[in-house]
Amino acid sequence: MSESSLVFVAGGTGYIGRSFVSELLRRGHAVRALVRPGSENRLPAGVAPVLGDALRGETFAGAVAAADTFVQLVGVSHPSPAKAAEFRSVDLASVRASALAAAGAGVAHFVYLSVAQPAPAIMKAYAAVRAEGEAIVRSTRMNATFLRPWYVLCPGHGWPCMLLPGYRLFEGRASTRETARGVGLGTLRQMVAALVAAVENPPRGVRIVEVPEIRSPALI
Repeated sequence: MSESSLVFVAGGTGYIGRSFVSELLRRGHAVRALVRPGSENRLPAGVAPVLGDALRGETFAGAVAAADTFVQLVGVSHPSPAKAAEFRSVDLASVRASALAAAGAGVAHFVYLSVAQPAPAIMKAYAAVRAEGEAIVRSTRMNATFLRPWYVLCPGHGWPCMLLPGYRLFEGRASTRETARGVGLGTLRQMVAALVAAVENPPRGVRIVEVPEIRSPALI
């Protein structure tokens, strides 16, 4: 394990975020998490809540200073093609606010939960917004890690398990293996481990973590 650090998390009350901040605490890191007023009780004990609005950087920028890493997990829950407008008003607005706040505070490393590129056509709007988010982070010139999962299996979000036989079939064929692995399914445990590995192994410049590395975090 690397030495402990201070991690600022936007999106720490989501289904990935709660597990992630709990693991950071278990590993000895200090965690500040951005939450809306009234949601403090959704954070695990030991996390320092920062009250603010993820879409308005001025509401939390003052609490970002001294953080070693900023982790951006904010996004519309249960993404679907019908939520294209929300992707821009929430996902894109929040990563812009977070990146500018982190850069302004001198944060050394920014971790952004993006999405597999290219994503299946049905999620074109979602993938486009996440690509724009990556571009915003790049423009700040911070060291950054972009994690690009496709779908994370977890309690209440397990319906893609029905697709696993098809994934295995496509991964077994040379003609479809690369595409299938690029949009493969991951577990909540793998996603949390990959996020922790990103925090504990900051890069110089920009690092892209694709689905195969997320499924094998030791490769990060």
